[in-house]
Amino acid sequence: MPMPAIKICGINSAEALDAALSARAEHFGLVFCAKSPRNVAPDQAAALAARAAGRARVVGLFVDPEPGEVEAVLAQVPLDVVQLHGKEAPALCASIRSATAREVWKAIGVRKREDLHAARAYAGAADFALYDAKPPEGAPLPGGTGLRIDWTLLKGARHPLRWGLAGGLTPENVAEAAAITGAALVDTSSGVESAPGVKDSAKIAAFCKSARGE
Repeated sequence: MPMPAIKICGINSAEALDAALSARAEHFGLVFCAKSPRNVAPDQAAALAARAAGRARVVGLFVDPEPGEVEAVLAQVPLDVVQLHGKEAPALCASIRSATAREVWKAIGVRKREDLHAARAYAGAADFALYDAKPPEGAPLPGGTGLRIDWTLLKGARHPLRWGLAGGLTPENVAEAAAITGAALVDTSSGVESAPGVKDSAKIAAFCKSARGE
């Protein structure tokens, strides 16, 4: 089975970015969500993107963005991918995809197998589905919670889009998660932190090695 691509999300420092690049993560995520401990301002994000210098794809994470918000960030930050992690409707995803000419990833919250069906509505509107653990009702953040999906729900499922796996992935469990689900990409944030919003370079290195079966 081919090894999954790797995304380290919630990068908010040069040290964390350098750790992700050194560990050969193919994608890194910049969070544009004021409620998140991983939130970055556009000028900070622009500096991180410049530091990466084409060595990894830059994913910008937005949660129910206001009209024009994504375009305003793109005016400063050279994002390769726009990740929508809120309750964005397919029409909004398609609109952002068209307006920005960027690849769009849509996060799909999963608690039971039926939740996977939500991805069908985004076929043609988004390029990629990112299955993440569905947070409890009323939770302040839609992701980065450390909750994990029951991976067996994804085993043998048919998917309308290319897809990846997020939600509670750590250096200790990512290899098992990838083997069970067959995910094309694995995404971690809190799983490689020493505290909320504080990335741990050793954990990033260990996560990437484990994801690649090294």
